[in-house]
Amino acid sequence: MSEHRSLFTDLAAPRLVGSAAHRLARSLLSTELSRRGFTVDEQRFRASAVRLRAVALLGGVLALAGLAAAIRTLWGPGSGGLALWASGLTGLATLAAVIAAWVRRPPAPDGVNLIATRPGVAPRAWLVAHYDSKGQGLSMRGRLVAVVAAVGGAGLLAGAGAALVLGAPPTPGWWLAGAVPAALGGYGLLAAGVRNDSPGAVDNATGVLTALAVADLLPPAVPVGLLLTDAEELGLLGATAVARERPGLVRDAVVVNVDGIDDRGPVVAFVHRGGAVVDAIAVALGARRARWLPVVVDGVPLARVSRECVTLLKGDFATMGVVHTRRDTAERLTLAGVDAVAAAVARELAARLT
Repeated sequence: MSEHRSLFTDLAAPRLVGSAAHRLARSLLSTELSRRGFTVDEQRFRASAVRLRAVALLGGVLALAGLAAAIRTLWGPGSGGLALWASGLTGLATLAAVIAAWVRRPPAPDGVNLIATRPGVAPRAWLVAHYDSKGQGLSMRGRLVAVVAAVGGAGLLAGAGAALVLGAPPTPGWWLAGAVPAALGGYGLLAAGVRNDSPGAVDNATGVLTALAVADLLPPAVPVGLLLTDAEELGLLGATAVARERPGLVRDAVVVNVDGIDDRGPVVAFVHRGGAVVDAIAVALGARRARWLPVVVDGVPLARVSRECVTLLKGDFATMGVVHTRRDTAERLTLAGVDAVAAAVARELAARLT
């Protein structure tokens, strides 16, 4: 446990893809895997943040639509010019910020997946966890609220527009009910830019530590491999690279992806592709099974090319308020959740793979 705590403390530092701490974390993990008798292969790919920029731009569009609708509603139909000017000025400011960020952006760094296997052993199960982290202006909980507000507001605005076209002008309250959440949610998404300031302890140093702890608990003869993916925080890029370029790695195997293990809260088994091993792990953990969650995880692309696939998470709504913030530190965790999850997963894999 003390060895795991020391590794956890070293790993839990801001490590956005391409940063010095990110490279240090990769070197540290390669050393840890080699020390455990694994052969480590590196899979490199380009790690662009274009998907996150697209989300931010969509947020800007929704914010502008909400602002224009709110101005027109509050000041009446005669305020069309005012709404146009306000939207136009806001749009120009947004465009200028996007262009400035684009001009200043560094070249897309290399993402590097670490693929670890024991010599002469073909893995029948893969322990997966992403090792990169990111900070944002909003926590995961805050972004979830922003998405719900933006989508809900956009839906109400679309309904109001359709009613107007059909000759049934909506009430001012209808317009405002859509405009306010669309504007606030859209600006929330626009402001949640990627930063390198979250230690990423829960997300996802705990996942990496859980995967290593499971390997430590298993006899060397149990056919498991470790896949430590990169650039998950930029849009599941590492897992997608595996599914696209090396699908044979996991095609006939069970994938156990671990993405955030807090001390508190229930365990959730996000079942992407069910089966005997996944079912046994979920039962052993007393996990709540889910087929859909409002998060994107590496299990999604890996499920398309694997035999069974599950993502394990442990936490609650308070955990979501910490993830992707500066508060996601190692000091707030005892690692009791990591120990409990690792013990159950190791027990089931040992029983079913030997």
